[in-house]
Amino acid sequence: MEYRDLGRTGKKASIIGLGCEHLDGKPYEQIRETIDAAIAGGVNILDVFMPGEEVRKNIRKALGSRLRDVMIQGHIGSTNVGQQYDISRDLPTVRKYFEDMLRIYDGYIDFGMMFFIDSEEGYKGVFETGFIDYVRGLKEKGDIGHIGFSAHNPVTAARVVNTGLVDVMLFSINMAFDLYPAEKHVLDSLEEGINPGLFHGIDPKRAELYRLCEQKGVGITVMKTLGAGKLLSAQHTPFGKPMTAAQCIHYALSRPAVASTLLGCQTAQQMQDALSYLSLDEAQRDYADILNTASKEFRGSCVYCNHCQPCPSEIDIAAVNKYLDIARLDPGHIPPSVKSHYQALAHQGDECIRCGSCEERCPFGVEIMENMAEADRLLG
Repeated sequence: MEYRDLGRTGKKASIIGLGCEHLDGKPYEQIRETIDAAIAGGVNILDVFMPGEEVRKNIRKALGSRLRDVMIQGHIGSTNVGQQYDISRDLPTVRKYFEDMLRIYDGYIDFGMMFFIDSEEGYKGVFETGFIDYVRGLKEKGDIGHIGFSAHNPVTAARVVNTGLVDVMLFSINMAFDLYPAEKHVLDSLEEGINPGLFHGIDPKRAELYRLCEQKGVGITVMKTLGAGKLLSAQHTPFGKPMTAAQCIHYALSRPAVASTLLGCQTAQQMQDALSYLSLDEAQRDYADILNTASKEFRGSCVYCNHCQPCPSEIDIAAVNKYLDIARLDPGHIPPSVKSHYQALAHQGDECIRCGSCEERCPFGVEIMENMAEADRLLG
């Protein structure tokens, strides 16, 4: 397993995690086998957003003495009405469901995730009420280790990140969603079908959100990595051909600030299939051909696909471009952490010998040699 820094939390998350939604309603033995497979494969982060008591208890029972070997994302505001998931900002209701989770998980949740902040109404319901005071109180008492939130809307999510109060964001990231205009509600596409006619290059607001998270030290965990399976389906894919699970995972992991993809496995075999990503080579993970055929509006923008490699100076070109993109958000106020990450690279932009081999291979026409020079001016 590979582990990545989860923003400024000081924690390292496995790049493949387990989203537990699809364990809801499953028999205990199936839940135990799935969690056993995850932990055996090195998974150390689980998302438990479901408000139902039975599934929470079954997951806790399956973890047994290994509870503190993993990190739990538990959601504040996820409630149950008529056996259906619901979002609540009513404090007595919110407390009931979250404090029930605390009781089941021995009084501590690693990441207290404010549930589903996707609109102006959702934002006000959290930050202009006693909801946020309750969440802060949980952190102050040590009931949660870090404050996080879940979202699907990049504009609202950026607003939450800019409060400076959150350390972790659970966000829906996949290639199709990133190609959708920010004003479209991407979850609707899972019901109505993904419309490739709306693709016009990676949406700038989504790209800026990921860079903002890197800039602010907010770690990203990913949901909807496979687009609810639609990206893998020949019938439902919006691209010329279905993506593989490995391509979907690799795409999400290549976005700035992403630490872990939380896959909704419901059997041990599905978990093992997800973990097979770790043994694949770069060619099997490569997503550039699909992205290049989806839209021609990427010209000049690095999508971190690594087609530029190998570099004779051994520069990790995608990493340099990623830090450069973050620095470009506010060149006069580049966070020390971004400079530090850049300077920690084994080979930096100033080592570029301008041979041009990278630009010959780049499918998106990025001016890589100029980027290497600019990165060193801003970050070196």
